[in-house]
Amino acid sequence: MVSDCSTTKIAQVVREYEGVKRKHAIGEMVKALKIDAPHVVASFGEDAAVIEHNGEALLLAADGIWSRLMEADPYWAGYCSVLVNVHDIAAMGGKPIAMVDIFSMPKNTHTHEQVVKGMHDASAQFGVPIVGGHLHPDAPYSVIDVAILGSAKLDGIIYSNKAEEGDRIIATFDLAGRVHPSCSLNWDSVTMKSAAHVRAQIALLEEIGRDHLVTSGKDISNPGLIGTIGMLLEVSGKGAELDLGKVPKPDLAANHMTFEQWVKMYPGMGFVLTAKQEHVDELIRRFAAVGMTAREIGTVDATRRLRIKYDGNEAEVFDFIANGITCLARDEA
Repeated sequence: MVSDCSTTKIAQVVREYEGVKRKHAIGEMVKALKIDAPHVVASFGEDAAVIEHNGEALLLAADGIWSRLMEADPYWAGYCSVLVNVHDIAAMGGKPIAMVDIFSMPKNTHTHEQVVKGMHDASAQFGVPIVGGHLHPDAPYSVIDVAILGSAKLDGIIYSNKAEEGDRIIATFDLAGRVHPSCSLNWDSVTMKSAAHVRAQIALLEEIGRDHLVTSGKDISNPGLIGTIGMLLEVSGKGAELDLGKVPKPDLAANHMTFEQWVKMYPGMGFVLTAKQEHVDELIRRFAAVGMTAREIGTVDATRRLRIKYDGNEAEVFDFIANGITCLARDEA
């Protein structure tokens, strides 16, 4: 059970969370940048672009790290710059291949050593090499950005915009972790795990895509669990109702966390998926085999609204007709 869980309060917290609000500018940028290219199968709105190449798919993604995380913990910022990119490829049902980075740092600073160490350790743990990039050694700020290349079978890709009415929504996390000591909104379930453990979790998404067990999926990113589900529904042109009582979570009291904090968390390993009812049990079983807890938490519908319920109370989080998250329409994604 979740104590003191007000659906109205959770809905407001998610809408006003900076991790969600930072996504609002994406739609306008897409309108300014998008051009037609026949070899580009999918681009904006996905965790990685899908590019057809000799009958296979290349996956291309990039992520930047918030400057506040660089200031709080340079090592964790470097580690996360790799982690978030590996997640993006995995969420598409792909295999990560290699990364490049762009690192900006001021002169006479030693924080870059910890950033680089974090990047190196994550790269070694996940088995994805950093093969080049660019360095600004005299910038007025510290920023790390990483781009990643992956691959997949064209018929095994997990898209964000393919959720269908009646699909079950599944949330999955590795709950064996901790609140990161440097960031109260990061759940670290990776730094203490073996390379074999985290690589098996990433490889499972490729297996799930190949076996066509899901209709859509995303990695849980800065908008948190509910915000990420909202992004998936928005580009799918769908809505849903979520049951907060079914959300997988660690022992909140033991980790000195509130439920409100948990739904905003960036998890070390976490994904949201949509699937037909007949595949739910198999997905739960496969995630359990790699140390992840998966649960069915809601159902996709045609309302184009995301609603949450708990203990007889309900609240609307997003109305994608009136106001979206990324402000991307389905035909733009």
